[in-house]
Amino acid sequence: MSADRWNLEIDHARCVGSGMCAGVAPEYFTIEVEKSWPASPIVEADDAVMAAAECCPMEAITVTEVDSGKQLFPVD
Repeated sequence: MSADRWNLEIDHARCVGSGMCAGVAPEYFTIEVEKSWPASPIVEADDAVMAAAECCPMEAITVTEVDSGKQLFPVD
């Protein structure tokens, strides 16, 4: 069900490659060439993904619902 799927985007202009996201959710994020990358741009909804986005010191990770396009993080 697509409502339970999230799209992950990383703003590489903001990402400093701290690795916090990969430390919190290594199944969803990797560090390559000093930047974070999603293992897959579309993932099943998972608290670990949100925790990783929330711990990013630069708020470089954007999480949106696939079906609705609603941005879940960061919240304005």
